[in-house]
Amino acid sequence: MDLFSLETLLGWLHHYGYGVVFGGILLENAGLPIPGETLTLIGGFLAGTGELELPWVFLMAIAGAIVGDTCGYWLGRWGGIAALESITRFFRIPEAELAAAQERFRSNGGRAVFLGRFITLLRIFAGPLAGMTGMPYGRFLAFNALGAIAWGTLMTSLAYGVGRFAGVYLSLADLISYVLRFGVLALLGVVAWFVLPLLRRSPFQDRDPLP
Repeated sequence: MDLFSLETLLGWLHHYGYGVVFGGILLENAGLPIPGETLTLIGGFLAGTGELELPWVFLMAIAGAIVGDTCGYWLGRWGGIAALESITRFFRIPEAELAAAQERFRSNGGRAVFLGRFITLLRIFAGPLAGMTGMPYGRFLAFNALGAIAWGTLMTSLAYGVGRFAGVYLSLADLISYVLRFGVLALLGVVAWFVLPLLRRSPFQDRDPLP
C-alpha cells in the first residue's frame, strides 16, 4: 500500500518528527493496523543519520508502546471477553477449552506481555488478552513497561547503527525486512504453542454417530 510505503513513512518522519513514532506505536498497540514498529525503526535510522535525536526517538517509542498497550488492556477488560466468547461459539470450541486457554494465558501472562512486544500480531493482542483474562493491571503495567523498554532499546539501537553506517553493512529496507521476518517466525511458534492445542479438537467430534 502506498499509504504505508517506506517512502511515505520516511516523509511522515521528516515532516512531523517524534510525534509520528509515538502515535504510530500507540495506535498499533491499541489494535489498529498501523506499522508502529516500522516507524520506530525509521526514527532510529534518522537518528543515526543525524536528522533526529536518539533519546527522543527512544522515549517516544517506549511511551507510545506503554500507552497503546494500556488502551488495549482496558478494551479487553471492559468488553473483549464477550467478543471472545462469540468467536468460540462460532467455531464450536467447548467452554472448558476456552477456560483452559484463558488459564494458560493467565499463568503465563507476564511472559506473554513481555515477549509479545517482539512478536508480530501478539504485540497488538497481548494487551487485550491480558485484560480479558483478568490479569491485575499493576502486574500487566510492570511487564508492559519492561517489555517496552527492552523492545525500544533493541529497535532504536539497531536502526541507529544502520543509519550511522548507512549503506555500509545494511540498508534500512533490509533491516525492516529482517525484523518483520523474525516477528512472523516468532508468531508461528506462538501459534504452535498456544492456538493449536485449543483447536485440535474437531467440532464434529461432539456430534452423535450416524445410525
